[in-house]
Amino acid sequence: MSDTLLRAIARDAGIQICAASTTELVERAHEIHNTTPLATAALGRTLTATAIMGSQLKVEDGSVTVQIKGNGPLGAIVCVGDSDGYVRGYLQDPAVDLPLRADGKLNVGGGVGRGYLMVIKDIGLKDPITGTVALVNGEIAEDLTRYFAESEQIPSACALGVLVDTDCSVKCAGGWLVQLMPGVKDSDIDKLEANLTKLESMTAMLDKGMSLEDIIRAVLDGFEVDFLQTSEIGYRCACSREKVERALISMGKTELRKMAEEQENSEVTCQFCDKIYRFSRAELQELLTHATK
Repeated sequence: MSDTLLRAIARDAGIQICAASTTELVERAHEIHNTTPLATAALGRTLTATAIMGSQLKVEDGSVTVQIKGNGPLGAIVCVGDSDGYVRGYLQDPAVDLPLRADGKLNVGGGVGRGYLMVIKDIGLKDPITGTVALVNGEIAEDLTRYFAESEQIPSACALGVLVDTDCSVKCAGGWLVQLMPGVKDSDIDKLEANLTKLESMTAMLDKGMSLEDIIRAVLDGFEVDFLQTSEIGYRCACSREKVERALISMGKTELRKMAEEQENSEVTCQFCDKIYRFSRAELQELLTHATK
């Protein structure tokens, strides 16, 4: 079954929710980057959140970039999502592993460390919209909750999870984001908060076979739920030889000439999908004619 994203609202309650199952796209990221279970969890959580945030964009060709830069051994995490919910991403050191936490769970917070989270939204304006917040604990869901509260002034709650199997493949992955709309009543907030305190983790619900509809109903227990839209999402890289050529040209004449002189053939690897683009010395010299600096 393909990864999906489901949007819903609590009827007459001023609450909206988006839930996503992302097992296949997180497994695809694991295969591309050869990540350890810890790195798979950190990257997978960020990819899931980015898919949800990308789907919220109100422009057809919009994109959102989520950057997590902590001082932990995993290094920077960068994920990009398009307005259709398709994502791509990478992290600086996919080979990092740490001992499990005392509760037996992967130590994502320790892998990420302290630092900041930045969200960059390109919605067709002259300049992208950027928001930055300090990391709460590096577990990513709580960090995004802070981002929405501080940077977008939207009271939110978020859950993200990746369950890694014994063979290091992704057994299940997904997440949900619930947000309060203007005018929501205090009694409805109290009811929602009560639901969240008794809710199982996202991976526990997915692992026991709950659908996205079931999960949304659990989050919004006691509310009348209207399901609005279901869409397919996945992992998709937007790289191409033409884009790589433009990137090489943007390096400038000095760097490009040095690259051409040092070796007969050069390779450029896409960070998002590990695809290799090969350029001969003659091809690099041709690109030199288009460089302006």
